[in-house]
Amino acid sequence: MKAWMCREFGDLSVLKFEDVPSPKAGPGQVKLAMRACGVNFADSLLTAGTYQVQPEPPFSPGFEIAGDVIAVGEGVSGFKPGDRVMGMVAAGGYAEEVVADAAQLTPIPDEMDYVSAASFAVTYGTSYLAIAHRARLQAGEVLLVHGAAGGVGLTAVEIGKKLGATIIATAGGPEKLKIAQQAGADHLIDYRTEDIRERVKALTDGQGADVIYDPIGGDVFDASLRCVNFEGRILVIGFAGGRIQQIPSNHVMVKNVDIIGVNRGPYEEKRPKVTTQAYATLMKWLAEGQIRPFVSKTYPLEEAVSAITSVTDRSSTGKLVVTN
Repeated sequence: MKAWMCREFGDLSVLKFEDVPSPKAGPGQVKLAMRACGVNFADSLLTAGTYQVQPEPPFSPGFEIAGDVIAVGEGVSGFKPGDRVMGMVAAGGYAEEVVADAAQLTPIPDEMDYVSAASFAVTYGTSYLAIAHRARLQAGEVLLVHGAAGGVGLTAVEIGKKLGATIIATAGGPEKLKIAQQAGADHLIDYRTEDIRERVKALTDGQGADVIYDPIGGDVFDASLRCVNFEGRILVIGFAGGRIQQIPSNHVMVKNVDIIGVNRGPYEEKRPKVTTQAYATLMKWLAEGQIRPFVSKTYPLEEAVSAITSVTDRSSTGKLVVTN
């Protein structure tokens, strides 16, 4: 089969499109013909060797998968060849075939296509766990979403709106802000031309945001700390801005602020009931048409590196998906 392989850590140029042996489904595993794989910023971190849970080379990046079952391993029940499934893998999605743990897979609903299925687990799962479970957002609170036109940012806008929050969205430029507005944002801030702190304060009568969703980090986090409300919660989702901030604890103490880390992956092992409940809620909302994945572009498998580059340079909007 064909796969993008990382045989040494480095920038995206180390990824090579190669012929490699087809994988085998071991006990408790399912082998899929990959139809779509969601593109995430973390794909570049895996390739660089800096991700939180890091496989050793050689491996293929790619977390979010959707495809057709072509074989099941020993002890697997509930799946059979031909089933359409979606789910997560630690790595391996940028390939024509991939092996996944059966416990990490779920059937694709009849009304969902492969591209939508591969754009769902990381973005919606992360945002729901962050906003509903970790921050415990309440109806009527103000939710500030940074990177609101990106893959996770858009889902945060949708979920926050569904939970009854007033949404302030930040993004770079009017085109991206329009996308956030269409997803439900009430107020828009162009971080390229406006001061985040001053605008948030003005929009909240000087109080600040109750919950701040931050996948950017760095300077954006610094601005967030200056415009969070008393007893507010700042969700640390990632560091797409490139700088991992150092948090001044005196600021945290003065406002009684909660700094909350969000890493979706460990919940699968340590708190599986949390993710089960989250996905049940999300799939219900999806079936009811209350949330809708926004995939701005698809790329053929042979152009996967271009797709990752579009995410890392922050030129993309919404979700990108690689198809096969």
